[in-house]
Amino acid sequence: MRTLAVLGPTASGKSAVAMALAEGHPGLEIVSIDAMQVYRGLDIGTAKPSADDRRQVPHHLLDVVEPSEEFTVARFQESFVAVRRDIESRGATPLLVGGTGLYLRAAVDGLDVPGNWPDVRARLEAEVESRGSETLHARLARLDAVAAARMEPSNARRVVRALEVVEGSGRPFSSYGPGLDDYPPSDVVQVALRWPRNVLTNRIENRIRSMVAHGWLDEVASLRSVRLSRTARAALGYEQLLDVVEGRRGLESAIEEIALRTRQFAVRQERWFRRDPRITWIDVVSDPVTESLPVVERLLA
Repeated sequence: MRTLAVLGPTASGKSAVAMALAEGHPGLEIVSIDAMQVYRGLDIGTAKPSADDRRQVPHHLLDVVEPSEEFTVARFQESFVAVRRDIESRGATPLLVGGTGLYLRAAVDGLDVPGNWPDVRARLEAEVESRGSETLHARLARLDAVAAARMEPSNARRVVRALEVVEGSGRPFSSYGPGLDDYPPSDVVQVALRWPRNVLTNRIENRIRSMVAHGWLDEVASLRSVRLSRTARAALGYEQLLDVVEGRRGLESAIEEIALRTRQFAVRQERWFRRDPRITWIDVVSDPVTESLPVVERLLA
């Protein structure tokens, strides 16, 4: 069977589709391409697969590092190559599942991932605190207009990363190849789930409330003593719920903000995946599993 990637925005049902496929095709092993599920202890808030699912089907690249550790695209790429080699050496097939677009490109296209310059990054992060990400975005636009056009000025993490690479390497961030605007032929079949916007909005809010009802606040409280790494701090919802745990805001206010930020994130995810002409979109209106499986089976035939 060909390698498949099941993609889409948060709360679109990717994991359910992947589990149904793996249960119907023995020999498929799920590989997460989610930038937050690599962290131990960030379980409920990242919608990590359940223990039952992980017992039924082998899962990889979950719980890789402590939340105090940095986990970069380069480190993911190295881990993915090793995992894929291991899976295929046993005659099995990897099934990629997730919504982190850059991780997908690192896995599928073998991106030339730039290095890290911690001192440069620390200085830039201090500048963001004092001057705002929009100021740094304007600097990036002067140094690498292509990279600047690919990101929102308010996305401080991405702006800092791009400037870190530009200043640290002396090369434009956009020059690392094969380049995010290049989509070479791939042996990976890629599908993405697409919902009507209003339906996805409801799914996002319902999932957030369900996660809170199933112990997300307790999970956040257990992390209070952990100094989250720069990359782990980007996990949606944890900052807002920590404010609830520590009495700085009410739960309903936090849920509303988490839902808003998650909807905005879902829009960015869809926008990223829409740029890739190799992805087949599956329009879903009620049940991601029953509506997706016939399309996927045809593509894999």
